Amino acid sequence: MGVGVSGGADSVALLLLLLELQEELGVVLSVVHLNHKLRGRASDADEKFVARLAAQHGLDFHVERVDVGARAKREKANLEDTARRARYEFFTRLVKEKKVDRVAVAHTADDQAETVLAHILRGTGLAGLGGIHPETDCVVRPLLHARRAELRAYLRSRKQSWREDATNRDTTRMRARIRSKLLPLLEKEFQPGVVAHLVSLAEFAREDEALLELFARERYEALVKKTKDAARASLTALLQPLNERKFNAADAEGTEKKKQGKVFNALTKRMLRRLIEETKLDKGNKGYSSTQITAQHVAAVLELARHGESGKTLQLPGGVEVRRERGELVFCSGLSRPATGKNATRELDYEYQIDFENGTAAIRLPQAGCVFRLRVIDWPTNRGETRDSGTVLDRDRLCSSLVLRNWRPGDRLQPTGHQKAHKLARLFNEKHISRWERRGWPVLTSEGTLVWARGFPIAAGFAAGNDTREGILIAEEKL
Repeated sequence: MGVGVSGGADSVALLLLLLELQEELGVVLSVVHLNHKLRGRASDADEKFVARLAAQHGLDFHVERVDVGARAKREKANLEDTARRARYEFFTRLVKEKKVDRVAVAHTADDQAETVLAHILRGTGLAGLGGIHPETDCVVRPLLHARRAELRAYLRSRKQSWREDATNRDTTRMRARIRSKLLPLLEKEFQPGVVAHLVSLAEFAREDEALLELFARERYEALVKKTKDAARASLTALLQPLNERKFNAADAEGTEKKKQGKVFNALTKRMLRRLIEETKLDKGNKGYSSTQITAQHVAAVLELARHGESGKTLQLPGGVEVRRERGELVFCSGLSRPATGKNATRELDYEYQIDFENGTAAIRLPQAGCVFRLRVIDWPTNRGETRDSGTVLDRDRLCSSLVLRNWRPGDRLQPTGHQKAHKLARLFNEKHISRWERRGWPVLTSEGTLVWARGFPIAAGFAAGNDTREGILIAEEKL
């Protein structure tokens, strides 16, 4: 197990406590230190102090140096958040490299109380009230119920020195003001047990949050449709996610109806937040993202769901685009978002000549996310097997040149059963295929004539019939 040691009193105390319990816990300890390069010589002195401490106890020492100030400036990010992300990235890498199986860090009850107060002052919901979690991914925090003063008393009893970080006393930072001014005032003038009470509040909030998240996840999995490029949910499912579970089976009027609306609203917001977080380009940061989703972002998506027009889009942090398509909301990332402007069509253009080899041909289409397999079949013999597919062309009615390509504006198709040809764009509209979905839509042409388009009946005059001898079966498989 790695022990995150900054050189401060809390982390040094954690190391000594774990050394005392090492045999009982059955763990092999090593020391982990990140030099943030924020305080010049003082940061380097911290590193040397921790290195000596590790050597004194015969422990392996894992160190990394990161210029956090330069990184924060480069990323235009908050300095403390950048430092936190750098630490946890370092911890995660050590675990992935199997140098440690987890990392213990020395957050205390005082840290928890400060965190909860900071979240309250900034504005937070139930998740924020949960404060610091005892365990997240590869990190454990065994001292969340220990007071900072107790740890210092323990170090003095062991005659163990530690390093002081002057920035902890910099009251231009809100965290330092909470530590040096607000918490002492609350303890002295309002409630001596305020730290313990805030720690308990965080525990209760985490328990309730876990239950509500479990419920929201179950609704999310049941109601959200996920594809390779996007996630979508119907507006009814999002705005009334409990309806099919008969939570409002009784006729509810007045106050009861309003209560149910609030229940729907709370669950809807959780589902929307999950949809956004799972679409974000930086979702791998596990809570240390520089592009946090706020209540205002969720409210904007909710407004789009309730009152937005079809085709309207919303841009969110993390490269997320949300668009309303008639009765659905669609969430996609910047990597999967359809291109716009003059280059949009060009990016999805493709055209493949069909060459049958041994009566078969396979065309892989990354642009459409599928593989098309075409096979020449003896129609009278195999007709029964393909009767329900509706995707068999009469080979004799086709010209020798078959081309599979993306649809283009102006393409016209006369599906079997229609009296005349229509623009494919009109047929898309009739089937409620959005302009995003139709990009790269595959069609098959014979000497320039559209004989088939995905999702529509074969063109009149080209479908296999009673006098067909050989057919061409079209099958589609997802990549």
